[in-house]
Amino acid sequence: MTSTWSLVAIATVCVLTSGLGLVGLRFTRGTSDFYVAGRTVSPWRNASAIGGEYLSAASFLGVAALMYDNGLDTLWLPVGYTIGYLVLLVLVAAPLRRSGAYTLPDFAQLRLESKAARRVCSVFVLGIGWLYLIPQLQGAGLVLNHVTGWPRWVGSTLVTVLVTFNVALAGMRSVTLVQAAQYWLKLTALVVPAFVMLGVWLRDDRPSAPAGTDWWDPLTASANTDNLYATYSLLIALCLGSMGLPHVVVRFYTNPTGREARRTTVAVLALLGMFYVWPPIYGWLGRIYLPGDAPGMRDTMVLRLPGAVLPGGVGDLLSALLAAGAFAAFLSTASGLLMAVAGVLDQDIVRPLVRRRHPSVKPSQSFRFAVMFAMLVPFTAAVLRSPFGISMVVGYAFAIAAATFAPLVVLGVWWRSLSRAGAIAGVLTGGFTTGACAAVVLAGGVGTEGLARQLLTAPAAWTTPLAVFVMIVVSLATPNSVPASTGRIMARLHVPEAVAD
Repeated sequence: MTSTWSLVAIATVCVLTSGLGLVGLRFTRGTSDFYVAGRTVSPWRNASAIGGEYLSAASFLGVAALMYDNGLDTLWLPVGYTIGYLVLLVLVAAPLRRSGAYTLPDFAQLRLESKAARRVCSVFVLGIGWLYLIPQLQGAGLVLNHVTGWPRWVGSTLVTVLVTFNVALAGMRSVTLVQAAQYWLKLTALVVPAFVMLGVWLRDDRPSAPAGTDWWDPLTASANTDNLYATYSLLIALCLGSMGLPHVVVRFYTNPTGREARRTTVAVLALLGMFYVWPPIYGWLGRIYLPGDAPGMRDTMVLRLPGAVLPGGVGDLLSALLAAGAFAAFLSTASGLLMAVAGVLDQDIVRPLVRRRHPSVKPSQSFRFAVMFAMLVPFTAAVLRSPFGISMVVGYAFAIAAATFAPLVVLGVWWRSLSRAGAIAGVLTGGFTTGACAAVVLAGGVGTEGLARQLLTAPAAWTTPLAVFVMIVVSLATPNSVPASTGRIMARLHVPEAVAD
């Protein structure tokens, strides 16, 4: 049944998104503005923008849904999401900014002086970005279908049009403004209903604990060894995948200096901590007010919970606020992903082809064409395929990033002996093994139990070490392919800007 309040809330978010995109256009002057917002974004604004794009549908709806289904085991998800930024802060935030690159393929070419390494990285940026975009578009269709009963393709189309418009309009300038505002909208959308529902629970004669004691106990959903492996594998994917996600890494290039990039990361840790306090509360309240709910409905549990706690007008208002927050999550994350994918497509495919035939074409024009093409692939997949589990697909995106770009970036920043051949071999090994696992599982070709299932559904624990091992061994075996400029590039990555100047 259509909820008028929810429709109004979603429409408000869409109008706000478009308005901020137009504001960003006023400050866009050149290529640097399109790709990295002129490298002038302050730490707190950049941290808000990172929070806006990082807290995706998997965070807003999926984490609470997994806790609702599987209990406190899944508290590891927000822990892993947040620790990933601590690892990023310690290891690579400042050097990445000092590299001066626009994208991860830029960094690969700069560090390795290899066009082949750049092409390999470009392929995996596209793959990770598209894999991450699909659940954002499908989630938008799911939310709008729940609110209005409209076909799911309507929500997917709406997000596609809005995000394409904003990114094509002014690139990173528009995206930064939109994402920074949407972080605070998402936080408000979670906090206010949670406080109200907790107040109702304190007043109601309800049990003080969810139904079933297993929900409270760790490692009870299946055999302990199975869950223990899956927990560690998931933590590896989340901790290392954060530094390999193209739409996250590109944001550190928008800071003025490496020092500001570090400050941004510290601020991100605080903002993520503020956000991830709340999904466990929704999972816990869902167990109390929606016991025995159908498993297929878990991704909409957060939206349905206010109606179960407070039937009537107040519940409708709270559901509307949550719907607005969920839609903001789809829009902000999809914007960052599209920005990263379009940037790579523009630099490595569109611009070389277009400029070869039409030298007078401006970079902004080729970028806008790349934006439209970059969105076409995930939109088609989202509309034609039945919805995947939001958290599962996002988890595979993290796992692929952890097994490809994380080893490349960490070793590229800290190990002088990294060779071109080693880097390419490691990225290909991690990418193909993890991607094959994702393809098998998403195609439904995995059994219900056993070692093979564990390795396929949670691959990061073995694919990431394998990629690192291959990268190191091949590099040691091919010292002749270590770039001659390694010493100069390492100095550029590690010497603070003030000293370098």
